Amino acid sequence: MTVNARPKVTEIEVHGVDTIPDADRTSNWLDLLRIQFGGANTFATVLLGTFPIVLGLSFWQAVLATISGVLIGTIFLMPMGLFGPKTGTNNAVSSAAFFGVRGRIVGSFLSLLTAIAFYSISVWVSGDALVGALTRLGGIPDSLGLRTLVYGVIGVIVIVVVVFGFQFMLLVNKTAVIANTILILLAIVAFSGTFDASYDPGPKGFALGGFWATFVAAALIVASNPISFGAFLGDWARYIPRNTPARKLLAATLFGQLLTLIPFLFGVATATIVAGKSDYVVALIQASPIWYAVLLMVVAFIGGLSTGTTSLYGTGLDFSSVFPKFSRVQATIGIGVVAFLFILTGRIFFDLLGAVNAFVGAIIVTTTPWMVIMAIGYIVRRGSFRPRDLQVFNRGEIGGTYWFRNGVNWRGMVAWLGAAALGLLFANYPPIIIGPFINVGGGIDLSLAVAVVAGAVLYLGALWLFPEPRYVFGEEGPRGVPSRPGEPRPIETDHSSTAARVAARRAGATS
Repeated sequence: MTVNARPKVTEIEVHGVDTIPDADRTSNWLDLLRIQFGGANTFATVLLGTFPIVLGLSFWQAVLATISGVLIGTIFLMPMGLFGPKTGTNNAVSSAAFFGVRGRIVGSFLSLLTAIAFYSISVWVSGDALVGALTRLGGIPDSLGLRTLVYGVIGVIVIVVVVFGFQFMLLVNKTAVIANTILILLAIVAFSGTFDASYDPGPKGFALGGFWATFVAAALIVASNPISFGAFLGDWARYIPRNTPARKLLAATLFGQLLTLIPFLFGVATATIVAGKSDYVVALIQASPIWYAVLLMVVAFIGGLSTGTTSLYGTGLDFSSVFPKFSRVQATIGIGVVAFLFILTGRIFFDLLGAVNAFVGAIIVTTTPWMVIMAIGYIVRRGSFRPRDLQVFNRGEIGGTYWFRNGVNWRGMVAWLGAAALGLLFANYPPIIIGPFINVGGGIDLSLAVAVVAGAVLYLGALWLFPEPRYVFGEEGPRGVPSRPGEPRPIETDHSSTAARVAARRAGATS
């Protein structure tokens, strides 16, 4: 089959969440690796890397917690790169196979939560780096007005990049990978005389009272970074040919996330240099040699674009299908504006670290069981999907393979709701998310373990007790679970739906 040439980076992407034609699948598994590393090789990841030190761990304890967190998050994330090439659409729409064509809105909600969190972190941190540099290098006094202006500039540029779409994002990520890697390597020279690997505040410094409670909390915060990619991997993997071997897709995510240890460990190391300071980024710039402070300013700007675009792109893409009146571009701009307002209110009225901690907790507890259900579903369905039937809701139709009951597969929905609710009961992400059972583990946060186990048990239990119809599985049938006979409801247009009316209006405009 002839494959079309890659679009130019200056061409606005035309595809929404509709199935990508085989001829337009011009990416490969290395692009999937690169965009993950580029999207995480920024100051937003660096900030998360400072948390183990902020929570009171020693340098080497923080290193171990960081490595553990990246590995844990990556294990859950790896299967999420398998769906895009199979379905030709993003992971939220792909989840219709397990949640129903209407129930897949769960994935849209999770992508919105993650987008707001990491878009905010990227603009916050990059903006603070620029403000710190302007204050030190230009003598400009720090003020709320200055920060608002800088946040606004970065936020608007991120939205512009996302509007252009996938190819422009790849360019920004390639640039971020090179620039940030060079910056981090130069840190060896910049801080060679001030960094001390023996940094250790001692047992009295543990934020949660004991070593293991603090260690687990730090590891979970780090794990939120790879987990946050779960709702978005399909946004980029959908441009990869459907016959790409699964091992390459899994390897792309594995190595892409392992490379994020570079910015994470940069955050760990530099946090020891400015330990005790309330504003990490500004303090780091003040502690840096002048030449390195200049580089920090430049790379922070590029990094803010990289993380911000990978976060905002998928949500704008998906919500254009949830709200059919809006195109991908319109949905992206709208969500970008809302996220920017959140940044300003969060910066003015709330503690930055507390807000980040709360969002991190929410992402871990709600997204991980959704990913577990998706992975189990992929296994029992033998990776078999019907791309046309996944698009029913987006086209203003009813029926098809994944209609289940009124567009919702309650097996996946109940399993996710139950797992997320149970996880929140054990979650400890102060000051906002504090579950009633946080002391069950002796101070150790059990939210991730509870959410994962509950999601797997509830979903598998539902598949066994209430078997799905045979037609939702591929030609080879289910793997490891029973099925029941049945016939799918024929696909027909739902003339009362907004999506159908919008599609009819657009068809009339182009005819």
